[in-house]
Amino acid sequence: MDLRQFLMCLSLCTAFALSKPTEKKDRVHHEPQLSDKVHNDAQSFDYDHDAFLGAEEAKTFDQLTPEESKERLGMIVDKIDADKDGFVTEGELKSWIKHAQKKYIYDNVENQWQEFDMNQDGLISWDEYRNVTYGTYLDDPDPDDGFNYKQMMVRDERRFKMADKDGDLIATKEEFTAFLHPEEYDYMKDIVVQETMEDIDKNSDGFIDLEEYIGDMYSHDGNADEPEWVKTEREQFVEFRDKNRDGKMDKEETKDWILPSDYDHAEAEARHLVYESDQNKDGKLTKEEIVDKYDLFVGSQATDFGEALVRHDEF
Repeated sequence: MDLRQFLMCLSLCTAFALSKPTEKKDRVHHEPQLSDKVHNDAQSFDYDHDAFLGAEEAKTFDQLTPEESKERLGMIVDKIDADKDGFVTEGELKSWIKHAQKKYIYDNVENQWQEFDMNQDGLISWDEYRNVTYGTYLDDPDPDDGFNYKQMMVRDERRFKMADKDGDLIATKEEFTAFLHPEEYDYMKDIVVQETMEDIDKNSDGFIDLEEYIGDMYSHDGNADEPEWVKTEREQFVEFRDKNRDGKMDKEETKDWILPSDYDHAEAEARHLVYESDQNKDGKLTKEEIVDKYDLFVGSQATDFGEALVRHDEF
């Protein structure tokens, strides 16, 4: 499968992964844990290091001396201080932590960027994306691979316009990231819900009934007996998904299902870091306060801070 075919598949399958008939298909988007380490500062600060820089970056913390670590941490603090007022707030720390945890998303966008930025102007227009993704496929009225390219293009264009905040049909890197990964952006959540409902709502009545809900996850494929997890999902639909008990899910009920209001781990960690480092208890951190607690943030291990700085510049 070439890049164009992959992206076409992505436009139809953003919210779920292909699965075997007896395997559960998961459309629910959860915020990932910040670290697989135990959060126990009495034993180590490993969890905080993973949260602050991302697990992959934290693994490379084995070269710097404490002095070098403090110097590099000070450079990162300058990047976290978005409004350049000399203080780092909980909000700024939360934004940094969320960005550090989304490295794989930004790497994915970076890997695709040159493929679509045809004129190398640092932006991607809808025309560039359409031409690269669909090209001559639109000229074939009856493709033999089963894809309806015109329908897919209409759906992609709708999502592109939603991601394009200023409406000029030209995407910045951040807007293109929202286009490829809409579930990561609050202002794109309505389009995630809309696309999910379109995928599941087979009778096009604007709702998802029980059989459509189950049919999206499981195909009987000739088997009379349903697995236990399917029976559980039927119970979940009746007891929790269909909140108003009318036998179907509307837009808000679908949103509650696929985009639940999870515990905000990044916010909790930002609050923790401020509490532990805020010497004068003014609710915000100076560079000095952060560097004084460098072992909490990064320890005296090495990381590729240069790469972290470059990525946050792009962010």
